[in-house]
Amino acid sequence: MQPHPITTSLPTFDKLGVQPPTDVDAEKIGRSWTEQLAQFASSKDVQGILSIIQPDGWWRDIFALTWDLRSFQGGDQISRFLEDRLDLQGFNDVKFRRAEFQQPFPDMAWIVVQFDFETKVATGRGIARLVPNKNDHWKAVIVCTNLEELKDYPEAIGPNRNPLPNHGKWADQRRQEAAFEGRDPEVLIIGGGQSGLDVSARLKSLGVSNLIIEKQPRIGDQWRNRYEALCLHDPVWFDHMPYLNFPPTWPIYTPAQKLAEWLEFYASTMELNIWLSSTATAAKKNPETGKWDVTVKRADGSERQFHVDHVIMALGLGGGKPNIPDIPGREEFQGQVLHSTQHKTAKDHIGKKVVIIGACTSAHDISADCVEHGVDVTLFQRSTTYIMTTKEGMPILMKPNYWEGGPPTEEADRLENSMPILFTKLLAQRATVAIKERDQELLDGLVKRGYKLNSGEDGSGFLFLALKRAGGYYLDVGACQMIVDGKIKIKNGTQIERFTSKGIKFTDGSELDADVVMFATGFDDARGPITDVVGPEEGKKVGPIWGLNAEGEIRGTWREIGLPNYWYMMGNLAWGRFFSKHLAMQIKAKQEGIFGERYSAPVDLKA
Repeated sequence: MQPHPITTSLPTFDKLGVQPPTDVDAEKIGRSWTEQLAQFASSKDVQGILSIIQPDGWWRDIFALTWDLRSFQGGDQISRFLEDRLDLQGFNDVKFRRAEFQQPFPDMAWIVVQFDFETKVATGRGIARLVPNKNDHWKAVIVCTNLEELKDYPEAIGPNRNPLPNHGKWADQRRQEAAFEGRDPEVLIIGGGQSGLDVSARLKSLGVSNLIIEKQPRIGDQWRNRYEALCLHDPVWFDHMPYLNFPPTWPIYTPAQKLAEWLEFYASTMELNIWLSSTATAAKKNPETGKWDVTVKRADGSERQFHVDHVIMALGLGGGKPNIPDIPGREEFQGQVLHSTQHKTAKDHIGKKVVIIGACTSAHDISADCVEHGVDVTLFQRSTTYIMTTKEGMPILMKPNYWEGGPPTEEADRLENSMPILFTKLLAQRATVAIKERDQELLDGLVKRGYKLNSGEDGSGFLFLALKRAGGYYLDVGACQMIVDGKIKIKNGTQIERFTSKGIKFTDGSELDADVVMFATGFDDARGPITDVVGPEEGKKVGPIWGLNAEGEIRGTWREIGLPNYWYMMGNLAWGRFFSKHLAMQIKAKQEGIFGERYSAPVDLKA
């Protein structure tokens, strides 16, 4: 299978050799295209399906036909995929739902077609984007097939929820459910942050018993105990959790401590089973039972061994150990060395000189916190950073799906995730140019201060930095103006050579005095905590967590990670909300014996 896309351009009118379409009957065109797809699917006519897709078109499958996340581009890749999976999965009963004409740019237009379909065990939602061809033909540049529901095992929501009253039994039932006395859950979830809560709620709605093991004494402590200045930079419409949206009074950008309280409220409201102040210390696959034997240590020192069908690690990128570079001379330094995860408030550093190593989100947030408390702060920028203001950038990136007046969250998620990630890079490049024009005055001011900027990978802004490195950018909410104004000092153009007794010496011979050196340098490999639990031999089988594979799909998370029935769950609030459903459905399908065979891309364990 080809490792790279065969085109790197958008389907513009010029590329397609057509004039801008007028008087488009989107429903008629969309219905006709869907009827052709239905006919070809029912007769298993792969070449027929290819005839209604652009030669360089894409097909993204989200667990519907592959039980995996896959993106295929071009006739050869799509043909091989369909030959392998079309009949095996039973892709059929394709029915038109709706169509809408859109013109995202003056030189480009498409019809977004939504359709329903079925497989042997599930129902799905398809989304195709049709572009104009010569002679008034329309073909799909993108087809996406998304797993929606297991046919015989729907979520217990809406009309499927429990219709019976509960008189006086609820409290006792909840205590018994959460205690797991004399019985084991089917699934053990290690980590009670938003990802663990998401997948727990999804599993519960599918009737899969599960227990969250959380090392902190309270749900939300992952956010509650971070630095006081921490605030989400994604807007509220992007951040809802499964089944329960934030109220309409919620601020657009959520303070971390407010989010912590919401997570605790969510866990209680959704009746999730959680053991707090508990740690999973070991997990071993039992060859006789096929279950995972997991040892959990509680706050009082007692231990319990669970025998579960599935283990989900829900530790996020932060599950890795804080990354503090090994710099010579640290023992000579007379000041304090911290990682950003240990920082609470700049009030702790009043009267001191603070040097922050790193130039991404945490570094800027903490630098701004220092300025607001009168603390002398220098930000050491090791490499270039992508800067985008939330004021100018978020409306361009988030509208119309995740904004006031946008579609319902589930609909927005389907639309947003229906495009292959490598294709979205082409759109992001245009958005990045538009955002830069609006931010130009601020960016020029940063450059005058010596700040080193980039435009993201291939000019695609922050999205691919987030997908590949989970860093390398700052979505500005005020710190950049402090840099422009000289309130946050900048050091760059060199690298750290060593600590001195009074601060840091750089490779260009310059030195920087410091009382506090704070590393805002992210985390080590997320596989580390997995190996700590399963042991080094099993840990060698675990593939990379996060980053993109050759198809442009995120590696390792929302599916098994190289060990049978051992899963990883992570992501921002939006990805966690969407993909937690897919992970839960995979586990439910396995529990009911209807999972079938996963159709995966190769995994590079050494990456």
